Amino acid sequence: MTDDFGYLNARVRARRAELLPEGFFQEGLNLKFADLLSALGDTPYAESLSGEDLGAVDQAVARHLNQSVGGLPGLVAGAARDAVLALLSRADLINIKTIMRAKEAGLAAEQVKDHLLGGTLPQAVIEAMIEAPDAAGMVQALLLPGHPLSAALKEALQTSGDAAQVEVRLDRAYYKKLRDLARKLGDDFLQEYLAIEIDGVNLSTAFKLAQAQYSGEAEGYFVAGGRYVGAQLFARLAAGESEAMEELADTPLASLAQVRELGELERALRCLLLQRAAKGSFAADGAGLVTSFIRAKEWEAARIRLLARRSFYNLPQAAVEREVFCS
Repeated sequence: MTDDFGYLNARVRARRAELLPEGFFQEGLNLKFADLLSALGDTPYAESLSGEDLGAVDQAVARHLNQSVGGLPGLVAGAARDAVLALLSRADLINIKTIMRAKEAGLAAEQVKDHLLGGTLPQAVIEAMIEAPDAAGMVQALLLPGHPLSAALKEALQTSGDAAQVEVRLDRAYYKKLRDLARKLGDDFLQEYLAIEIDGVNLSTAFKLAQAQYSGEAEGYFVAGGRYVGAQLFARLAAGESEAMEELADTPLASLAQVRELGELERALRCLLLQRAAKGSFAADGAGLVTSFIRAKEWEAARIRLLARRSFYNLPQAAVEREVFCS
């Protein structure tokens, strides 16, 4: 094992051949559930598919995702390994937030599981967090030495009872760790990508504050480390000044400049970040290729699950089309 990305990237290049072509998703949008299962049987997901119901698809997707990206940290050492682990643990961050929101909304465990995918947390820990009676119980379930979000969740709950503040503290802990690793590695691509991702986090938070008509001090919800969304722009957006988005017109976030609604923002952000991550596939060394691959596999898994739900419940194509494709 080495502490650079040379060997890891060679392995990732081989695995990229397993990524499903865009045509699979275009055809999949029109398929009945049985036909979608048949189509998956002709893909690398086939060996993980055992069953003919929606749960079988979810399990196959989870298994294949874990096989494709779960072992990547073991192919590298040192700060490079830590960076790959942190890239994978973004899914942990999303999953923890999802479970917390579900508890607030009183959703059943099965409803929560429908929205979880990927990450580094053992399934037993995920199950324990879902079954925990409250956020404090989640902390007990997440007592994993060395996990970047374990101590952060405990500290966040001790210092704030506001769910939005807890999420911001988790974001700050996660991105600080990964930014520090990117700087330690001297990885220009990863540093630039993270800046854009943090800008996206701040835009999303600002839109949510505006939607809730928050009238307090917005600064407490800002995550440092972005490049094009500063604290001033964040505060204006949080106050409901959505036209301030036009300030992004001459930046790499230009595709978001005309966005005015939260749902539209989240879809546009997802596509922008996928495009930015994809640029890493052209990097000769460093974390660019593995960043691109991890994000592509996570997106692929989410799209398959969306198509499976559309066909299983016989939903109209329009119900998921905007979530499956980037126009």
